[in-house]
Amino acid sequence: MKYFFAICMTALFFSYNVFSQEKSTTHKVEKGETIRQIAIKYNVTPYDIYQLNPDALSGLKPNSVLLIPKSNGKQKVAVHAKANAKAITHEVAPKETLYGIEKKYGVSDEALKQANPFLEKDGLQIGQILTIPSGIGKKNSIPEQIKAVYHDVLPKETKYSIAKKYGITIEELEKKNPEIVSNLPIGYKLIIKGNPENSLPKVDKTTTAVEVKKEIVKSTTPKVFPKINYIDYVVKPKETLYSLSKISGLAQEELIKLNPALSNGVEIGMILKVPESASIPQQAESKKEYAVISKESSSRKKLVLLLPFNVSKIESDTVNSTAMRLKKDKFLNMTLDFYAGALVAIDSAKQLGLSIDVSVFDSQETKNTSAVAALIKENNLENADAIIGPFYQNNVEKAAELLSANQVPVISPLSKDTGDSFSNMFQTIPTAVVTKNAMFDFMRAKNGNIIAVVDRKKESVIQFIKENHTDVKFSTLTANGGVSAENLKSLFVKDRTNYVVMETGNTGMIKTTIATMLGAMATYKVQLVILEPNETLDTDEINFVNLTKLKLMYPSVSRENESPEALVFEKEFKKKNKIYPNAFATRGFDITFDTMMRLSQDKKYQETIESTATEQVDNKFEFYKKEDGGYINKGVYILYYDTDLTIKQAN
Repeated sequence: MKYFFAICMTALFFSYNVFSQEKSTTHKVEKGETIRQIAIKYNVTPYDIYQLNPDALSGLKPNSVLLIPKSNGKQKVAVHAKANAKAITHEVAPKETLYGIEKKYGVSDEALKQANPFLEKDGLQIGQILTIPSGIGKKNSIPEQIKAVYHDVLPKETKYSIAKKYGITIEELEKKNPEIVSNLPIGYKLIIKGNPENSLPKVDKTTTAVEVKKEIVKSTTPKVFPKINYIDYVVKPKETLYSLSKISGLAQEELIKLNPALSNGVEIGMILKVPESASIPQQAESKKEYAVISKESSSRKKLVLLLPFNVSKIESDTVNSTAMRLKKDKFLNMTLDFYAGALVAIDSAKQLGLSIDVSVFDSQETKNTSAVAALIKENNLENADAIIGPFYQNNVEKAAELLSANQVPVISPLSKDTGDSFSNMFQTIPTAVVTKNAMFDFMRAKNGNIIAVVDRKKESVIQFIKENHTDVKFSTLTANGGVSAENLKSLFVKDRTNYVVMETGNTGMIKTTIATMLGAMATYKVQLVILEPNETLDTDEINFVNLTKLKLMYPSVSRENESPEALVFEKEFKKKNKIYPNAFATRGFDITFDTMMRLSQDKKYQETIESTATEQVDNKFEFYKKEDGGYINKGVYILYYDTDLTIKQAN
């Protein structure tokens, strides 16, 4: 368990010339703090902090000390052009834009930036004090005539991308162009700045009244825009609001407005409404090197599923109704999803004519207790040909121990834990060590030059690489633990792919690593690699497009499959359950169907495991015997982010 201790410090004050002898204080950075949070705390702007602490631009480091300018109630900007004593100033408020400020004071973009040169470099930031060019009134001044700026809407452009391009908000864009509130037609001429030219026809002495009337009718007749047709799109695993926005050609705000359910987050299997013109990626069919097992045995087999429905708990719950429990109990939902997938597998096996009797029992599980022992004894489960479940590792081990005398295969469906080993226990989820080794094996098979950038705090990762992968080069970190761009680049070689294994959650280290690799792409072939999920990469701090440029690669126990077979499963599942399958449902299908196909052979389950690797919808099963007994699955996929914003399987 991690404990965090707050360290109190006495504020130190210094004289500092940049702030005309104003006092400043210091702040010790806590884990997880951002520049924005610190700026709000001291009533200054992020710009002020960056001025005194330029190193902070590359990211904050816990326990580092920042100089903070002392605020006297109103925030100040350290560097700006000298203003006339009578000059008007404006403090930038949240959600304000340059266009909005310029319009408010009737100044041009050029004049405002000339009076505030830091805007060119740093952009507009909340809390900045802008100098409004002298001679311009705040309310009663007559604004200078702003030349109208137009924009013709191109295919795949969105309100968001257009507004961002011109430095205005979507609201301002819609206010100028009310016709696009509900629709953004391709080819439409938008007014961005200034006032539209008078649309009434010019009349000269030779123009007749009839001609004028015709022109007025023509110019005032509302435009008819082509109707947008929408199609349904099913959210795939690993897709995000950002990637969905790119696929649909809509801004994230527009996509949520069209699909309100997205406001609660992106979920696998959601059916979204997207324009018919959406760029839906076609995933290439991956090569299959795994055997397909066919029916060979006519003798009846017995399969048992031990699943934790915990029915007795639900029936005895006097506080929550069954419907309420279904909403609140994630473990129960996971069980039901897994079971729903298993039922589709059982139905598929029946259609194939497999001679297998299936029994399902409630294992009544918690992490340390279950009804497994009683179920085995009361139902003679020692005669089963295979058992899928229970879910918790302790209970899996208990079942394997009780059935070890008869060597009944006990298949662990969801647990990643490793504990006591039994010769009849089969771990279907690859362990963390297995997935990491698979990644290194892949890079080595490609004759890659493997370089590791590892945070000093990740001692276990450093030790793992040094003990198991001695050919990996470590990039030397700076004295304060940052990434040395010069050292990292010196480790790159030509004519080979340089795989940079990055293991850190530090934003500064990540940004420096990415920037160094992007800068080297013209000379070297580089690819970014992670060994396990990294939450920092999903934050707004990291540019997702850069990750696709570097084709971020990682090991995974499951894949995204759009093969005809996978689509048949999805269709059948939706037909039975009215929703698309999630990861647990797909895993329920894969494990159950794979087990039933193995049992249909004229061999024991263990014999098929040792001789045949298989691949189902999203999971593959490539078991190896452990030295201390039992079997582990080494079926791991190597996936990467492609530049078309899809996740592909590396070959």
